[in-house]
Amino acid sequence: MTTTTRPLLAVSDLHLSYRTRRGTVHAVRGASLTVPAGGTVALVGESGSGKSSAGLAVLGLLPAGTEPLRGSIRLEGRELVGLSDRAMRDVRGRGIGFVPQDPKASLNPVQRVGAQVAEALRLTGQARGRAAAARRARELLGEAGLPEPDRTAEQFPHELSGGMCQRVLIAIALAGEPRLLIADEPTSALDVTVQRRILDHLGDVTRRAGAGLLLITHDLAVAAERAEQVAVMSRGRIVETGRSADVIGAPHHPYTRELVAAAPSMTSEPAAPAPEGAEPLLTVENVRRVFPVRRPASGGPREIAAVDGVSFTLARGGSLGVVGESGSGKTTLANLLLRLDRPDAGRIVLDGVDLATAPAAELRRLRRHVQPVFQDSYGSLDPAHTVAEAIAEPLRAFGVTPRAARVAELLDLVRLPASTGARRPTELSGGQRQRVGIARALALTPRLLVLDEPVSALDVSVQARILTLLGELRAELGLGYVFISHDLAVVRQVCDRVVVMRRGRAVEQGRVTDVFTRPEHPYTRELLAAVPGAPDHRTTPAHPARRPT
Repeated sequence: MTTTTRPLLAVSDLHLSYRTRRGTVHAVRGASLTVPAGGTVALVGESGSGKSSAGLAVLGLLPAGTEPLRGSIRLEGRELVGLSDRAMRDVRGRGIGFVPQDPKASLNPVQRVGAQVAEALRLTGQARGRAAAARRARELLGEAGLPEPDRTAEQFPHELSGGMCQRVLIAIALAGEPRLLIADEPTSALDVTVQRRILDHLGDVTRRAGAGLLLITHDLAVAAERAEQVAVMSRGRIVETGRSADVIGAPHHPYTRELVAAAPSMTSEPAAPAPEGAEPLLTVENVRRVFPVRRPASGGPREIAAVDGVSFTLARGGSLGVVGESGSGKTTLANLLLRLDRPDAGRIVLDGVDLATAPAAELRRLRRHVQPVFQDSYGSLDPAHTVAEAIAEPLRAFGVTPRAARVAELLDLVRLPASTGARRPTELSGGQRQRVGIARALALTPRLLVLDEPVSALDVSVQARILTLLGELRAELGLGYVFISHDLAVVRQVCDRVVVMRRGRAVEQGRVTDVFTRPEHPYTRELLAAVPGAPDHRTTPAHPARRPT
C-alpha cells in the first residue's frame, strides 16, 4: 500500500446534528479518521451508528435540516467544511466518487445505463462531446467487468441484475477519476460470488489509481478481508480504530466485542437435526417451472427453466437451507412451495397432499400449515395498521377467535412486549418489525415456514437475536423451515441440511456439515470460496458424487 506523509482524507473532531420535530439528533459526535492514498479503511457499525451520515458529510450531501458542521474534513489538505455548494460540486466526481447502497434505486429507471455513465463523464469534464462520452462510457462499463459493454450500455436498469447495476454505479463513480472513493454498503444485497467480484474490482481500481477507499459496511468479515484499517462507530462516536486484524481479531471496546460475537461464522456449530425417525413433512419431486422469454435474441432460447427438476425432502422439525446466486431459482421455488405459483411438472407434497393439484377447499386448509416470512419486514406490513391488526389479519381470514388473546400470546412468543400491539410499523426497528412478521406467520399454528432472506437487511447483532429466536421457536413448536439465503454462514447456523441451486437445478445437497466442509460440485466450491475469510475450496479435489437425499 502506498502512503504519503499527509493522508488523502483527514476527518477531525467532526460533529453533525439534524433538526427534527422531536428535537435535535446528534448523528456524529467528535469523529476522527484518516484514509491514506492507495489504502482502504472500513467504517463499521450498526444502523443508526452514524457511519452513513459521516460519509455524506464528506461528500457534502447532507439533507435539509442539518445544522452547520463542526470540525474538519480535509481532502489532500483542502478544507471541505464551509465550502459553498458550487465548490463542493467541483469536488464531487473529480475529487470524491460515491457508490451508494441500493443500485436499483440509485439509477434513473427511464434512462439507458450508458447514457447515465456518459452524463457523469460530461459533468466531470472527462469527455467533450456526446460521441466521446458515449465511447468512454462503454470503456468504463467494460472496465467495471460488465459483459458485452456495447449491449449493456443500451439497456435500462430493470433489464440488469443487482450485481450488474452495482457495476454501473461503480463506472459512474469512477467516471471523474476521483482521488477518494466512498462506497456505502456496496454489496449488502448481493450474493457472495457477486460480492467478491465487486469488491475485487473496487480494490483493483483504487490501487491502480493510487486512490483511497472508504468502505462503509456492517459486515465485519468484509471489513476484515478488504480493509487495512477499521474504525468502529457506535452512537455517533468512533469507539475503536486500528489495523483490521487487531480490531476484529482482538477487539478491546465492549461494543466491538459485541459485534464480533454476533457475526455469523462458517465455523459455528450447525443447527440441530430433525428428531430421529421424523416422518417427511415436505417432499419435492422433479419440480419444474418454465417462463417464456419475451424478447428472445436471434437463435436464443424462447423459454427459461427457473426451476428444473428439483427434488428434496424435509423432515418434520427439520431446517433446510436453499442457497445460490440471484437467478438460481430460489425465490421461484419459494413461490411454488407457498402455492403462489404452480409447477409445470413434478409434485410438491405437504402432509401427504400435492399442492400442485389440490382442489381449492383442500388448498385453503393447507395454507394454514405453510406460511411465509419475507425479506422486507417494512414492505410486508401495512403502515396504516397497528401491529395487533397485522398479526390478527390471518386469524380474521380463517375465522379464528378469540383474536385479542391469541395476538397477545404471539407477541410474547416472539419476545415482544404486549404494548407493541398498539404501535405501527414506522415506530418499530427493523428487528422488531421482523419479529412481527414471524408472529403473523405463526398465527395459524403452521407446520412449515418458508423464510426468504429474513435477516439479510438486519445488522449483525439484531440478526443474531432473530436467528436465536428462530432456533428457539423451531425447538419449542416443532416447526419445519425452508430457509432461503445468500449468506452461507447464516444457513450454517440455522439449518441442518442444505440444497445448492444453480440455474434452476439442485447441483448438490446434504447435511450442512458435509456440503460446507467437503463440497463436491465446482459451483458449491466457488460459493464457499467467495465467503469473506473462508477457506478456498475451489482447489479441493472432487469426491464421488453425493447422492441427493
